[in-house]
Amino acid sequence: MRKGGKAEQWAARSERLSAALRENLKRRKAQARAKSSAPGGAPGSTPGSAPGGAADGKTAPETAHPQGEPPDFRRNRGRD
Repeated sequence: MRKGGKAEQWAARSERLSAALRENLKRRKAQARAKSSAPGGAPGSTPGSAPGGAADGKTAPETAHPQGEPPDFRRNRGRD
């Protein structure tokens, strides 16, 4: 008997990786939605702490998102 060829193994690996990436993206989007829609900051944050981690309550421009616009998960946000 002959085991699967390299092309079949590559295809199977590619399908597994694609499925894992899709699940990861879904999880990250759900986390971002929950974080942005949570009243009073991120889930699990202590009362009185700022959502951005700053003590004065101000958030960094990179972490602030305009209302209605989804978070940007790109690695290099400055380049288009």
